[in-house]
Amino acid sequence: MDNTRLNRRLLGMVIPVFLLVAWEAIWHVQALRMDSLSHPWDVARALYLGLMDTSILKSTLETLEAAALGFGLAALCGLFMGIVLGLMPRVERMVGPTVDAMRPVPSVALIPLALLLFGFGVSLEALVVAFASFWPVLLVTTAAVRAIDPRLLEVADALEMSSLARTYKIVIPAALGMIAVGLQLALGIALIVAVTVEIVINPRGLGFAMMSSQQALRFDEMYAQLLWIGLIGWGISKLSQRLVQSWPGMAVQGAAA
Repeated sequence: MDNTRLNRRLLGMVIPVFLLVAWEAIWHVQALRMDSLSHPWDVARALYLGLMDTSILKSTLETLEAAALGFGLAALCGLFMGIVLGLMPRVERMVGPTVDAMRPVPSVALIPLALLLFGFGVSLEALVVAFASFWPVLLVTTAAVRAIDPRLLEVADALEMSSLARTYKIVIPAALGMIAVGLQLALGIALIVAVTVEIVINPRGLGFAMMSSQQALRFDEMYAQLLWIGLIGWGISKLSQRLVQSWPGMAVQGAAA
């Protein structure tokens, strides 16, 4: 198993190493070199300096704050509505057309409305993040609840469980494997949208820092911040996978789903 994991990690490093070598090679070819293309060593140094003076860490906390708030709001609303729609087909048929109409709306289209309501700041960003992250949680939760074995619900009825008890003791545990997938998707979307909002309009976080570096022609800092965003996204993805795998019974539920 250890050799298998090592081989997978080595294979996963092939493309990053190839891109790094290609970047270094292009920088040394005068005909291909661009003014906006920084040397990899300069990018690494800019990242190191940004971490040492905590400027990148401060921007990271601002971005993660908005992403976490938006994701939390989306998770709560999406889980609640998904369970309701999954258990009540009539309500789903009534709400379905509205969901289908709103889901294709780009999240950035909410920026003018959010700016009007909250102004610049974390609330603006969190609202847009919540709108984008809400849909995968809602759709996956609804599908997961629908896929529950009807016999489990019959047992709940036979035990005369209340709606709340049935939800917590039967519905959520049975659908948790699929729900976790929707939450993982929403978590990745939350970071992407948070950075996008900061690039477009919100003067805070990693996206704004990256745009400020680009406008100031500090391309090494811009690439360093872009690399850091990628590392943050990778870390969040790995952490969410570990949490799902370590959750009691999650692996079995995920395989059954």
